[in-house]
Amino acid sequence: MTNPFEAYEIEHLSPSSCNLFVSSPAMFVLQKCMKLRTQVGPAAHRGTAVESGIVAGIVDGLPEKECIEVAVAEFSKLTALSSDFRREKEEAALADFVKMGLKELKPYGKPSSTQGKIHYEFEGLAVPMLGFYDVEWEDHGVLTDIKTTHALPSKISTNHARQVALYRAARGDNLDARVSYITPKKSATYSLENPREHLEALRLIGLTIQRFLSLSDDPKVLASYVVPEVDSFYFGDPVSRKAAYDVWGL
Repeated sequence: MTNPFEAYEIEHLSPSSCNLFVSSPAMFVLQKCMKLRTQVGPAAHRGTAVESGIVAGIVDGLPEKECIEVAVAEFSKLTALSSDFRREKEEAALADFVKMGLKELKPYGKPSSTQGKIHYEFEGLAVPMLGFYDVEWEDHGVLTDIKTTHALPSKISTNHARQVALYRAARGDNLDARVSYITPKKSATYSLENPREHLEALRLIGLTIQRFLSLSDDPKVLASYVVPEVDSFYFGDPVSRKAAYDVWGL
């Protein structure tokens, strides 16, 4: 079987790249096939920074104040060159995010590992599926992904369910895979339901990407099969917006 991923130097897929293809095929083409480096917004950097602060507390045992300092320092580093107007809002909320995250996850005790790499192979898919889980307590058979948001959801989102379903498949079917949602005022951790269905969905998306790439080894041809939704957040930054105009004239 020929490997259509090779033409685009794509060595693996991930839950995030699969979710990107589902949500915005046009952005998938720009990022993965045309190798456009798009800008990441403050919300994404907020998630990374808050996680670093939480991990400092549950792994290293740092007091709350120092955990917040870790998060603020990480956010400042990641957004040093950002002129996004949302930066100040996200920075102002960091302390509350970290406090709620520590309150939610400290009762689990010290985790056995953080940022663990996942490698999984689906039959028929020419490249492996890779990912990184956030926190695992191996002795308890529990793994969770930390998600920061300003509005607390009532259940695991479909995109996040695909992520943790992959982690569970790679780490063991007896694992209790969870998602911990952290807001500045509330938090909740939900266990994954129907993991096999979400894993199968990830497989089907991966195979669809494979068929899509097999249409052509020319990214401009692939771009001709999709149309960007330029009002979506995927095209909210100047680099992405210009790319949409240059490639599609929109």
